[in-house]
Amino acid sequence: MPSASRFRLLPGLLVLIAAGLAAGAAPASARAAAHHAAAERTAHAPSKKKKRVAHKTKPVHRSMPADAPSTKLSGSKRRTKRAKPRPGSPPAQQHVTHAAQVSANSAHAPRLLARCGFTPASRRQLFSHAIYVVDENTHTPLYARNADTVAPIASVSKLMTAIVWLDSPHAPLQQRLLVTTADLDTLKFTHSRLGVGASLTRADMLHVALMSSENRAASALSRDYPGGQPAFIAAMNAKAQRLGMTHTRFVNATGLSPQNVSTARELASLVRAANGYPLIRRYSIDHQERVPTGHGQLQYVNSNRLVRYGQVRASVQKTGFINESGHNMVMRVMVHGRRPAIVTLLGSATPEGSRLDGVRIAHWLSCSLR
Repeated sequence: MPSASRFRLLPGLLVLIAAGLAAGAAPASARAAAHHAAAERTAHAPSKKKKRVAHKTKPVHRSMPADAPSTKLSGSKRRTKRAKPRPGSPPAQQHVTHAAQVSANSAHAPRLLARCGFTPASRRQLFSHAIYVVDENTHTPLYARNADTVAPIASVSKLMTAIVWLDSPHAPLQQRLLVTTADLDTLKFTHSRLGVGASLTRADMLHVALMSSENRAASALSRDYPGGQPAFIAAMNAKAQRLGMTHTRFVNATGLSPQNVSTARELASLVRAANGYPLIRRYSIDHQERVPTGHGQLQYVNSNRLVRYGQVRASVQKTGFINESGHNMVMRVMVHGRRPAIVTLLGSATPEGSRLDGVRIAHWLSCSLR
């Protein structure tokens, strides 16, 4: 082709090339614009929170260091660890039932009532140093003051004298027993209406020893025992041990020695045991008795004025006094004539104080117990 023709075609060719380039550039710019728009939407779109995945970790025992190698529990330990009491399980039910029973028993347990005069102020007015009051049917202590203090018990000892003598293979009750010089009091030099040579039946000896606290009668009964007085005293102490009276000791049958000792609490056991003997029940609460002595008759009355004048209804009673013990009194009181309660009083300074204590306590019992 001639040069002139090639130059004439060149402008057209350039136009075609430019048009092609423009056509190819348009899609590229469109794609770039689209990409830019998508980037803007992504930048302005609300970000979605990533869910946290909780990774369970094995519990670490506090007693083990953090870097200690883990060990598996044995089968028995795993079972113990997994065992947990469930609500309403039998042990829980048993515990609730037991608690309810204890509460019910406490609610129905006998007690002395404030509305009956059993108040701190009235208790301070009691004269006896040691006091013990117990409901015999339920063995519930109703009041105690110095109840475990060991003290001389004086003629309260004669309850044990009667028990031991009645337990022995003694001679017939109507056979007579003589008072001798061996029965004289060489400790306190007390007087007695029974002179040396007086003769009483064994029943009368027991009667006046319990009802009127006749010392020579008690001494005569202790001589009238297989083995004599030493064997009798040994039997008294053995009987006390069998009754659980571990702080009680006897050295004679009369109680004139201050070495005859016990506690207010243990004397309740003695009163309870004495109540098992019909003759003790009969003789100890008798109001009076006329006794033939072989040289005439002697009139005896009960040494317990509460019983003698009917101020208290009792099934067993005994009083006692020496200087070392003060005035003592024990009784098995029949509340409302049917419910027994044992009252032991030791160490009042006067017989009137002991009597007033008995009256006050008998009122508490009568008002509080049904």
